[in-house]
Amino acid sequence: MKVIGAAAVVLAALVVTPSAGAQAPCKPIEFYVAPDGTDGGPGNAQRPWQTIEHARDQLRAKKRQQSCDIVVNVKAGDYHVDETIEFTEADSGEHGHTIIYRSADGPGKARLLGARPVTGWEKVKGEIYKTKVDRTFYTLFEDGRRATTARYPNRRSDDEWAPYLTSVLKEPEKEAVQQWLYSNPGDWDKSWNFDNAQAVVWSGGSWSWFTDTVPIQNPSWDDNQITLEHWTRYAMVNSRGGSRYFLQNSLDFLDQPGEYFFDFDKQEVYYWPRGSIDKVVAPTVRTILSLKGSSPDKRVRNLAFDGLALQYSDFVSWYRNGWISAGDAGEPHKYPEYDRQIEMPRNRFGTVTLTNTRDVDLTRLRISDTGFTAVYLLFANERVRVSDSLLENIGADGIKVEGGYPGEGDLTGHHTFTNNYIHHIGELVPGDAAGVELMNTGNNEVSHSVVRHSARYGISLEVRPEVKDGDGYAHGNEFSYLRIEEAGLDSGDMGAFYTYGVDNAEPHPISNRVSQVVIGDVIPDASMPDSGTRGVHMDAGGCGFAFDNIEVGEVTDDKYQSYQCNEVTNANWQDGFDASKMEYDKIGVTSAFPYPIPG
Repeated sequence: MKVIGAAAVVLAALVVTPSAGAQAPCKPIEFYVAPDGTDGGPGNAQRPWQTIEHARDQLRAKKRQQSCDIVVNVKAGDYHVDETIEFTEADSGEHGHTIIYRSADGPGKARLLGARPVTGWEKVKGEIYKTKVDRTFYTLFEDGRRATTARYPNRRSDDEWAPYLTSVLKEPEKEAVQQWLYSNPGDWDKSWNFDNAQAVVWSGGSWSWFTDTVPIQNPSWDDNQITLEHWTRYAMVNSRGGSRYFLQNSLDFLDQPGEYFFDFDKQEVYYWPRGSIDKVVAPTVRTILSLKGSSPDKRVRNLAFDGLALQYSDFVSWYRNGWISAGDAGEPHKYPEYDRQIEMPRNRFGTVTLTNTRDVDLTRLRISDTGFTAVYLLFANERVRVSDSLLENIGADGIKVEGGYPGEGDLTGHHTFTNNYIHHIGELVPGDAAGVELMNTGNNEVSHSVVRHSARYGISLEVRPEVKDGDGYAHGNEFSYLRIEEAGLDSGDMGAFYTYGVDNAEPHPISNRVSQVVIGDVIPDASMPDSGTRGVHMDAGGCGFAFDNIEVGEVTDDKYQSYQCNEVTNANWQDGFDASKMEYDKIGVTSAFPYPIPG
C-alpha cells in the first residue's frame, strides 16, 4: 500500500538556458504533493501528486539529465504511512545536484504518520475499552502521547521508569542464570494471567547498564519463578544483589488511565483512555523513511529531507542490546568481542534508517513518538547531516551511528549533527539509551545541541577495549557547545558524556576534542543499586581526549572519572575554574532553531 504524502517531479525543462555572455543562476525545478492530490496528475502546484512514492518513481525515470536541484514541495497535512517509504541509489540526485523533499508550508507542517487510528472500541469494564485489530504492535499512542503497557508495579509518573521489583537468588548455584527470574514470596499474585506478559529487567543484578524486554514463557507460582523466552544480556543476580524489573502486558495489570493490554493470541487490544478513545492510534511501521544503497559502491547520495514531521513508529516483541558473548553473531571477525557492543540484526532500524549513503541532509525535521531509535545510521554512510531538528519522546537513541567491525575497514564518518534538541529518549529502552550514540565512527561534529531526559547517557562514543591502535575508527570527533540535562535518571556506572574503548594503548595522542559543554545534575532514581553517576565518564579506553571549558552539576560519584590519559583545561571539577570562559550564550541550540523550545 502506498504512503499518502510527499512531493514529486514531473520534469520537463531540466536544462536552463544561460543568457548571452553570462551563466544564468540555476533555478530549482519544483513539484508538489498534497493530501488531496492525485497520482494521475502532473505534480504541479495546481494538480499535485498525492504520494511521495509516486513523486520518487517519476524522478527515477526523468532525472538523468538533471542540471539543477529538484524540490518536491510537500504541502501541509497528514500522510499516513502504511509501508516504509524506500529510497535507493536510483533516487539519488545527479551531476552534483540534490533532490529535496521539503515541507512547503513550514517546518513540521507536512506530517508523515507511521500509525493509523484504532477503531471499533466497546466498553467492557469501568472505563476500559476493547477492540479487535488487524495487526500486531508493541507501543500505542493517544492524542500524540505514548500509552503505557499495563504493568506491575505501576510507574510513578510518565517521566519515570520506576518503581521496580527486585529479583532474588533462590539457590547459590542459580546466580549465573539468565532465563529464570525468581521473586520474593508475596511479590506476585498467583491469579495473574501471563499468557501475553513480558518482563522488563535491568539484567546484571546490581549493574544498571542495559535493559531487556523479554516475553514470559511460563510462571511456576509455587517456586516463585518465571521462565523467560530468551536469555537476558546478563545474569539476574550478582554478588551485590538482584536485578530491578517490572512485569507488563497482562490484563490483570490494567488498572489506570493511559494503560493498554494487547492480547496477541486473540488480536485484541484493551485500553483505558486518558481522554477520548477516538484519539487512539497504533503504529503501522517501524521505519518511515529508509535510505539504502545496494552496496557501499552504490550509495544513495545527494538527497535531502527538509522540514518534515515524522511521528509514530513501532517497537519489537523482545529486545536485548547486543549478543551475549563474543562470536555469538556466528560470523568470523577480527574482534568477535564487538558482537557484544552493537545491535543484533533484528534491531537495526530507526524511524529514519540510512545504509550505504553519502551527502544526505536531514534538516528541520520533527521526529516524535518513536518505537525505537529516531535516526539510525548503519554501516557505510558518509557526510550525513542532521541539523535544526527536534527529536522528542524517542523509544531508544535519538541519533545512532553504528560503524562496521573494528579492523575491517572504516565505513562511516564525517557526519554533522548540529542545532538539534533531543529530549525524552529511551522511553522503551532506558538501558544504554543516548541522545547521540556514536559507535566506531570518526571525524564527526556534534555541536550546538541539547539532550534532555535520559535514563542513561546524553552523548556517547564507543568502540571496545580489546581493539588495537589503528583498528578502531572513533577519532577526529569534535563535541562542542552542548547542554546535557537530566541524564542518568535511572542507571549507574555512567557519565552524561561517556566513552568506552576509543584509544586503548599508550601514548594516547589527542584525537577527540570536547569543549564548551554544560552538564546539569546527574541524579538517579533512589532504587538504582549500581555505582554512582558522573558528569564525564571516560571508561576503559576512554583516552586521547582534550577537554576545555566544561561545567558539571551535582552527581552521586565523581564529576569526572578518567585514567590519566586525557588533557583537561578549565573544568569545574578542578581548582581555579573560570566561569567567565564559558560561552553560555552559545551553548545549546541557536536562534536559528525552527521549533519552540520544549518546556
